[in-house]
Amino acid sequence: MRLLERLTEVDQHVCHLFNRANHRRLPAKVFAAVSRLGDGVLWYTIILTLPLIHGAAAARVSLQMVAVGLISLMLYRWLKHTTSRPRPCQAEVGILQSVPPLDEFSFPSGHTMHAVAFSIILVAYYPMWAILVIPFTILVALSRLVLGLHYPSDVIAGALIGTLTASASLYAFSGGLIT
Repeated sequence: MRLLERLTEVDQHVCHLFNRANHRRLPAKVFAAVSRLGDGVLWYTIILTLPLIHGAAAARVSLQMVAVGLISLMLYRWLKHTTSRPRPCQAEVGILQSVPPLDEFSFPSGHTMHAVAFSIILVAYYPMWAILVIPFTILVALSRLVLGLHYPSDVIAGALIGTLTASASLYAFSGGLIT
């Protein structure tokens, strides 16, 4: 039990450290904009334009991203309501929230989960996208901490779940299960 208490203390401390950036105008605005784009705007745009950019074969990649997005959404909702972990901005004194959350609970970070999953799939098929989506995905993950919406463990869990769902999808669509 002492280990869990220590991990919680570290989670809270790191959350406070990142949230300090939210007390400054420029970082707060930048991370709020990244967060809004991470709500889906950038990903939906990429999914819709992939076939226009890369041809008809890219429609399959877009469909794969949509499928992973839907599976991740179901898993995300189940985990959110199962764990019911309050957000740092609700549970921690001194955490500044400057962007409203999309839902009530903190664990896991859905923004991070989707950003990681979509990036992995996109870069697996079209590596040239890495220069755009990898920095953006990192910024999305950081935005969740800076904006006081998630603990580091929420972001790490979201990244791990996104990695697992994307990897399973790549296996399934590469001939492992779906051809």
